Amino acid sequence: MSTIQKNKLSLTGNQAAAEAMRQIDPDVVAAYPITPQTEIVMAFSQFHADGKVNTEMIRVESEHSAMSACIGSASAGARTMTATSSQGLALMHEMVFIAASLRLPIVMPVVNRALSGPINIHCDHSDTMAERDSGWIQIFAENPQEVYDHMFLAMKLAEHPDVQLPVMVNQDGFITSHGVEIVDVLEDKAVKDFVGEYKPKTPLLDLKHPVTMGALDLYDYYFEHKRQQAEAVKRAFGLFDKVAGDVSKLTGRKYPMVETYQFDDADYVIVTMSSAAGTTKFVIDSLRAQGTKVGLLKIRLFRPFPYKIISGLLKGKKGVAVLDRSASFGAFSPVYTEIMNSCYYLDARPNIYPVVFGLGGRDLTPKLIESVYTGLIGNKFKTDQIEYLGVRE
Repeated sequence: MSTIQKNKLSLTGNQAAAEAMRQIDPDVVAAYPITPQTEIVMAFSQFHADGKVNTEMIRVESEHSAMSACIGSASAGARTMTATSSQGLALMHEMVFIAASLRLPIVMPVVNRALSGPINIHCDHSDTMAERDSGWIQIFAENPQEVYDHMFLAMKLAEHPDVQLPVMVNQDGFITSHGVEIVDVLEDKAVKDFVGEYKPKTPLLDLKHPVTMGALDLYDYYFEHKRQQAEAVKRAFGLFDKVAGDVSKLTGRKYPMVETYQFDDADYVIVTMSSAAGTTKFVIDSLRAQGTKVGLLKIRLFRPFPYKIISGLLKGKKGVAVLDRSASFGAFSPVYTEIMNSCYYLDARPNIYPVVFGLGGRDLTPKLIESVYTGLIGNKFKTDQIEYLGVRE
């Protein structure tokens, strides 16, 4: 357990992200406000106005410009952060791929919100799932405490000399971003000592060691550069537990790639991410009190995806429902697809069922989660048919 003194503060998920950014005190923050992320930029901007950070704050005219400015500052060798949501992330799409391809350790809290249309400002994961193959590391937080701690995990992992990749720290819009909870906040000095001074690997401003970035890269070398990028993501996977262990020493809280709850003896399991896990835990406790053996598998690290860990955990279970807060039209949803890939070669492969829930912020109630466990136990679902949870048919 950590012996570092902590202050207990009442914070929203957005405020927790902004507080972590203040303590990290990056060289550059380039950002544009968008609901429900605005509070992060607003709070950090206030820290900047009050002289509590030494950051160069760049207020740009769009999210595309925000990521463009981040790419410029990170390429120059500056520790760089931003934040966005939904349509803002979609507008960044071109530059998000470039940031990963240039191996720039930018950290970006993403407040998950449905993509238009129709216009919707509430939570689902369609925004960040649209970027899942961009080359960014993606970490998902259940509550404001995890948002706060994951920011330090993201920074250390992104800047590791063997990784050098950008990281998204995801939280559910309005549910987590605007929900107030008690958060253990570390001393400023403890955070500064932990993140340390950033030492860029190949900064453009190092004139003694010139490099080229963003050059034209045709069929002669493009394939090799993509292969190198894939290896960097693989190294990030290998280093995640070590970096998470370092964060655990700092905070006293453990953050494995995959977290389980009442799992070992569970016959029937729900797999999900983010705030839905908290409601699922509540339902599990209620059903366990009635003697029903149910459990939860919560995914924290979605990219790179922990295939072998998940397959080892799900082996032998009687039934698994994968709850996705996004839909892939004409295909199964993203988390379900990855879970199926994980378990494909298992001899004792459980029945795995796709469930889509919460699109556009539709509430996930305990009653709905209980209905999923009831469906698993009663063998009411079909493996080749998506169950749309809580939708009017």
